[in-house]
Amino acid sequence: MRVLGVDPGLRLTGFGVIDAHPGGLRYVASGVIRVGAGALPPRLGIIHNGLREVLAQYQPGVAVVEIVFVNVNPQSTLLLGQARGAAVAALVSAGLPVHEYTALQVKQAVAGSGRAGKPQVQAMVQRLLALPGTPSPDAADALACAICHAHAAAMTAAAAAHLGTTGRRAGGGIRRGRMR
Repeated sequence: MRVLGVDPGLRLTGFGVIDAHPGGLRYVASGVIRVGAGALPPRLGIIHNGLREVLAQYQPGVAVVEIVFVNVNPQSTLLLGQARGAAVAALVSAGLPVHEYTALQVKQAVAGSGRAGKPQVQAMVQRLLALPGTPSPDAADALACAICHAHAAAMTAAAAAHLGTTGRRAGGGIRRGRMR
């Protein structure tokens, strides 16, 4: 499964592509889409078009975007939400399933703590993907999103396989119906 992680931002939008397979994770690519300054609509177009280029080049099968948290500054939160919307629109318009995780979930999956700082996330992404150097903060966050989803998908597949072999259904195997 090829996974594209996206860390949306109005100045820099990070992206990270990994391949997840039963033997582990493999780094494919990462980087940032540099948006720059100016009016908001063209900046959103840069995010949308930049992600479309990433999609065309790496052809992921699934995408992951971090859920925006509410900032102290509501205006910043609204602007970041628009950047995230441009990213999600690019992914959905390409026909990709899009999964969403909170920053807490991503940090927990990658660093083992939901309170991990950016340097910790960068170091763990470098270690998990056996990278020769430390990725930029935005690229590391995007790769962390992809890793989080790869781990979640593997756990879901393992649980489904286990339930399939034990003959149990979700819900503890309780059957509802009439008593005899």
